[in-house]
Amino acid sequence: MTSATLPPSRPRPGSSSGRAFARPKEPSPIQQQSHRVKLRRGLTFLLMTLVLPGSAQMAAGNKRVGRIALRAWAVLVAAVIVTAILGLVWRSAFITLLSSSAPLRILQVLLVLVGICWALLMIDAWRISRPPELARKHRLGFAMLSTALAFMITGALFASASIVSSQRDFMASVFAGGGDSHAKAGRINVLLLGGDAGKDRVGLRPDSMTIASIDVDSGRTVLFSLPRNMEDVPFPASSPLHKKFPNGYGCADHSCMLNAVYTYAMAHKDLYPGVRNPGAQATKEAAEGATGLKINYYALVDLKGFQKLIDAVGGITLTVNKRLPIGGQVPGQKVKNYIEPGKQHMDGFHALWYARSRHADSDYARMARQKCVMNAMLNQLDPVTVLTKFNKIAKAGKQVMETDVPPSQINKLIELAGKAKQHKIASVAFVPPTIYPGSPNFALMHRLTNEAVTKATDEGAAKAKAERKAAKKKAQQEKAQQQKSGAPSSGASSPASTSSPTGSSTSSAPSRANTPTSNSSAGSDNADDSQDLTKVCSA
Repeated sequence: MTSATLPPSRPRPGSSSGRAFARPKEPSPIQQQSHRVKLRRGLTFLLMTLVLPGSAQMAAGNKRVGRIALRAWAVLVAAVIVTAILGLVWRSAFITLLSSSAPLRILQVLLVLVGICWALLMIDAWRISRPPELARKHRLGFAMLSTALAFMITGALFASASIVSSQRDFMASVFAGGGDSHAKAGRINVLLLGGDAGKDRVGLRPDSMTIASIDVDSGRTVLFSLPRNMEDVPFPASSPLHKKFPNGYGCADHSCMLNAVYTYAMAHKDLYPGVRNPGAQATKEAAEGATGLKINYYALVDLKGFQKLIDAVGGITLTVNKRLPIGGQVPGQKVKNYIEPGKQHMDGFHALWYARSRHADSDYARMARQKCVMNAMLNQLDPVTVLTKFNKIAKAGKQVMETDVPPSQINKLIELAGKAKQHKIASVAFVPPTIYPGSPNFALMHRLTNEAVTKATDEGAAKAKAERKAAKKKAQQEKAQQQKSGAPSSGASSPASTSSPTGSSTSSAPSRANTPTSNSSAGSDNADDSQDLTKVCSA
């Protein structure tokens, strides 16, 4: 091969003839200054879009897009301001608006659209910054910053839309409406049902039944606990079950108890045509017959929903009086663990077992503990918790199988709950020796209920306080007189009837079935105003 046919030799790296391998020239100071100016311009456009969407487009000359975006943004800001003013001036309308399905749906769609449009404006701000003209080392960082801001905006607004969606689903699935919004003798009465549809049961049976009676003026509240095994419960004359059971819900084998009313009504839905939940309606009527109270609403919670709801709010703090077993609820089931005495912050699992444990305790002690849990949730659930954990609370709240509270009354109940926090919650449990579930004295239950709700008003509380003060003063005067006369004082001088005006009429009442002993741990939880939950729920 001749030298003429040889391929030309490649210049070696570093040689003067190898321009392809020469190092890039450093930008001149003028070029560096230009790159910094362009970078500042791009960052300014991004910041303008983040603070005032559309302003970057107006500054860059795209007047039409910028004008549309700025006008839309002004309308949104004005709507937020008006809504905030509405919330401050007309709170009931504000809550009603945010509790209705249609406004929440509109808000959800609006948040998604705003998120998408805002992200597109951010991308356009990156485009009009002319990134190819930036220095090479600035291009990647500028693109990453633009992308991060776009994702941040869409993520925040999509998350807000998700919260709104959860709120809408929660309201639609839980607050179905149908209850009575009119106060009864100045009170709103809510029947709280804790249902347990276990594997060993046919259908659902509400094993926990408590009536919360709230004074609409003062917020003073009384919790009435109804034993699940109460027999012969009468129904009001207006109830379809009154014709079926004119002498009360009873049967020869003693299986017709209060917690079975729900199952019976669900099996005979034809008695309640057009009623969404015949079982709950029938149980409301049974509670009315037992206590004489007119029930406005009910709320039915299953046990799993109860557990998840407490987990969603971060747990509750309770004071445990004595060691409680976990497990052992049915014969043959072993105790798995224990809840130890003392003040404890409980998750949903342990709070549920605190409320339902009855292996080494009575039904009546369990009723008292359930009221402690409800009282703890009322006092410990704060607005910050609701806001920061709303999705979890809403998801758990769907396990509240249903309530007949309409969305329009939510604000009223929120206000009542706020008032209730300002007072001690009185507690009345219809348990032995005052009331025997196997043979209940319903006339006495009506009288005790009436006495309790009379005390649970500002006027009644003031009168009761004055009576206690007068009684205390009288006792002190009698004691001083006895000491002056030299007569011995006897602690047993007072007749038995004064300690419990109803005890003698009920302690001798025979019990046909399921009669616990009179030394039940919840037996002291009577209609006396001094027996509030601060005593039941403290060590």
